[in-house]
Amino acid sequence: MTEKRKPKLAVWKFASCDGCQLSILDCEDELLGIAGQVEIAYFPEATRAVVKGPYDLSLVEGSITTPHDAERIHKVRRASKYLITIGACATAGGIQALRNFKDVREFVSIVYATPAYIDTLGKSTPISEHVRVDFELRGCPINKMQLVEVIGAFLHGRKPNVSPHSVCMECKRRGTVCVMVARGTPCLGPVTHAGCGALCPAYDRGCYGCFGPMETPNTASLSQGWRQLGVGEPELVRAFRSFNAYSEPFRRESEADEIKDHQG
Repeated sequence: MTEKRKPKLAVWKFASCDGCQLSILDCEDELLGIAGQVEIAYFPEATRAVVKGPYDLSLVEGSITTPHDAERIHKVRRASKYLITIGACATAGGIQALRNFKDVREFVSIVYATPAYIDTLGKSTPISEHVRVDFELRGCPINKMQLVEVIGAFLHGRKPNVSPHSVCMECKRRGTVCVMVARGTPCLGPVTHAGCGALCPAYDRGCYGCFGPMETPNTASLSQGWRQLGVGEPELVRAFRSFNAYSEPFRRESEADEIKDHQG
C-alpha cells in the first residue's frame, strides 16, 4: 500500500522581528504533533533543510517594505495552495508601518550615511495588499494555541475556530474587573481582537491593542470614552498607532484624532 503523502508546510519571513516564528517553535510538545502530520518543507528559523514546492500550506510572517519583497510574495503565493498570514506585521504592516504617516525619504536621509544604497518602499503594507490571503492570524506575537488550531483546521479541511470578539469578552470569562469602569484606566480592549487572554487588564493596566482590531470595532465611541477620562488627542493618536497602526480601523481613527488635534 502506498504511504499517504504528508502536506508540505512552509514558513516565510518578510520584514519582521521573527517573534511569530519563535511562537511556532515555542509550541514545543504541540509542534512535535504537528511535525508528525505535516512535512516541514521550508522553515529557515528552524532548519536549513529545504524541500522544493509547491507547498500545501504557507505561513507568512512580516510586512512588505522593499521592492524585492513585493516581488517575492507573489512567488510565495504561486507556490502555495493555502497562505495564512501570522502576526501584526503580516496582517497590518506592523510597527514599521508608522513610516506610512510620514515621508520615508526624510527618515532615510537622516539615518543613513549613504541614502542612495537604501532600496525601500514608501510604505510598509500587509501581505493582503499584495496577494490573496486565505486566513489572517493576528497578534504581536501570535497566540501559539490559536496557531495550532489554525494548522489543525487546515489538516482537517475545516474553518479555523478563532473567535473575532474583543478582549472585553476575555476579561469577562476570566473574571477580570474592567479597568476602565472600575479605575478609569484607558483601555483598547473594547476594540481589540481577542487572543491574549486579557493579559494586561489582568495586571491592572489597559490593553494596548497588540492583537489589532476586532471584527466590528467602534473606535470613535471608544475615543470619546477616553476623552471623558481626560485623555487628549495626541495620546489618542499614539494609542492607535502602535503594532497595528495601519490596520484600517486604527488608521482611520488615528487620522481623525490627529485632525481634531490640529484643529483644537
